[in-house]
Amino acid sequence: MNRIKNIKELAELAGVSTGTVSRALAGSALISQKTRDRIQGLADEHGFRPNVLARNLRIQRTGAIGVLIPLGHETGQHISDPFFITMLGLLADALTERGYDLLLSRVIPTDDRWLDRITGSGRVDGVIVIGQSDQSAALDAVAQHYRPLVVWGGHTPGQLHCSVGSDNRKGGDLAASHLIERGCQRIAFFGDPAAPEIAYRLQGARDAMERAGLGDQLTVLPAHLVAEAAHPDIARFLGEEGQRPQGIVAASDVIAMSALRVLAEQGLSVPGDVRVVGYDGLPLGEQTSPRLTTVAQDLTSGAEQMVDMLLRRIAGEETKSVVMEPKLVVRLSS
Repeated sequence: MNRIKNIKELAELAGVSTGTVSRALAGSALISQKTRDRIQGLADEHGFRPNVLARNLRIQRTGAIGVLIPLGHETGQHISDPFFITMLGLLADALTERGYDLLLSRVIPTDDRWLDRITGSGRVDGVIVIGQSDQSAALDAVAQHYRPLVVWGGHTPGQLHCSVGSDNRKGGDLAASHLIERGCQRIAFFGDPAAPEIAYRLQGARDAMERAGLGDQLTVLPAHLVAEAAHPDIARFLGEEGQRPQGIVAASDVIAMSALRVLAEQGLSVPGDVRVVGYDGLPLGEQTSPRLTTVAQDLTSGAEQMVDMLLRRIAGEETKSVVMEPKLVVRLSS
């Protein structure tokens, strides 16, 4: 059986125009299902595969979305981080369902042009950035001239880039308020406020402490987001006499899990001696001992909204930032 080399030969065999073949193979609803099935059947029978690269060049599309993880304030993080893995899986599902490939990059910014180099490379149709880190200024600078850009993170009044994320200040408030309701007066916040999202979570915890008249009872440990780096700092903090809090608000579930490990190593019970609340709502929180109380972000909805907004921006629409409501999920650690 002769192998078909191009769309023209397939069109001659099918007795239709090349445009009809092109639309049929692309699954266009302009072509009847019967015709699409017949043309696809002929293509399969004769071993024809359309040249996707040539098609994308013709329509000035790459068929790929860049997904970037900038590590400005926490260069030790890796893609294997539980939060990144969870979000990447959700984004990959949402993008592939819409016919896009995912081009992943872990970026350690060395200057303020790192995002410009990626958006100007011609390799992607748009960019999703997971986390603002300490790169809000770089994101705003690119957002002024590059429209298909959506960022996972908190919203700051006046920011130029389009973001999707939870109300971090409210989330920090929920966590601290819960610990106060459980009888905690001395509370520690574990997380580095160099990142805007974490700074807002800390401010929310401070809001709750101030309302309760406990403003001077909040201490801050700028713990790393990387478990291996966070563990020794948390161990030193909790091991100092007179330093131990009654409750811990962790800026992430990973930090909270490190705290649970240290408390167990020091022979302290959770929640008997210390109550712990995380932030993110990762599935791993169900597997800790005790199961982790957390402020959950709706990551599934967040990923879907980021992809939807990015595709709308690729199509030329304007979209506004989305701030989602966080939810306190009470388990056994508090």
